[in-house]
Amino acid sequence: MIHITKELSGRWNIPILLSLDESGGRFTPLKNMLQISPSRLSSNLKTMKETGLIQQLSPFERNHPLLPEYKLTEKGHFLKEAALIISNAEHQLQQGFLAAKAWNWPILIALYHQYHEFNAIRQLLQTVTPRILSKRLSELHEKGIVEKTLITDPTPKYTYALGVDSESIIQSTNSKLTALL
Repeated sequence: MIHITKELSGRWNIPILLSLDESGGRFTPLKNMLQISPSRLSSNLKTMKETGLIQQLSPFERNHPLLPEYKLTEKGHFLKEAALIISNAEHQLQQGFLAAKAWNWPILIALYHQYHEFNAIRQLLQTVTPRILSKRLSELHEKGIVEKTLITDPTPKYTYALGVDSESIIQSTNSKLTALL
């Protein structure tokens, strides 16, 4: 679950996955549909190609040989289904586009799986920096999605848990993502 949500983190990953087929896989219609700058779209498509989510069609496969076209790979189709699940969960949480910021969903899934301490979450996520983890936990706390509790015995530290309103939504999301596997 953590790996899936990591791959979907980022401002444009989910919108691109959800819109690629609808745009016919063409660069310009996708750019216009998402209202994204050409350089940002190009950068994201390059990264998605490198990670195996999409493939660029050869000039012989395209509708127009000079215009780039893309299609989802098998892994891309799988992550598109996961993106739909996360998108629906974000709609239920009513806190905006959480996946736009890297690490929000991996943190929420970690909390759902009983990783309540900062260092435990950090070890689970491996590549997250302490600064980003702290920032994301604070932002999620401010939105009311995550609860933060100070424990003073034996040494002062904070523990984190899913908020009462968000726990059932995250549980349902985790179940649906698990069912994809």
